[in-house]
Amino acid sequence: MSHTSRRDFITLVAGSTASAVVAPWWLFAGGRGSRQTQHPDPRPDVDASRVLSAEELAKFPNLMPLYDGIRAIPHIADGIECMCGCAGEPGYRSLLSCFEEGRMALGCMVCQSEGRMVVRLHNAGRTLAQIREAVDARFG
Repeated sequence: MSHTSRRDFITLVAGSTASAVVAPWWLFAGGRGSRQTQHPDPRPDVDASRVLSAEELAKFPNLMPLYDGIRAIPHIADGIECMCGCAGEPGYRSLLSCFEEGRMALGCMVCQSEGRMVVRLHNAGRTLAQIREAVDARFG
């Protein structure tokens, strides 16, 4: 089975005038690492009081472990920029914002993937600086 590379796909799509294809923004973003990340400084008094509770996630049981993980490390999640593009949304501050009061993380695979990575790395003993570096390498 042959796999089409992202470059071949873009060339194919760009060269095709017979059909219109809507592609995700990241196909045209220049690849990983092309974006300058501005991680916020975590607030010293940040807490997880606005992160959705288990009761609020009753319709999303598969997300409960992720939200529990974020709820346990608000001081880390508050120091990470979300890479899905939600940084321009009103009220956004950090990855922690994505998990608060019904924001992006309920339906955004990037928020969820980044959140899982942050929780996993923190649980493995990584520092905020190391987590930021890993996030930038994977999502930046």
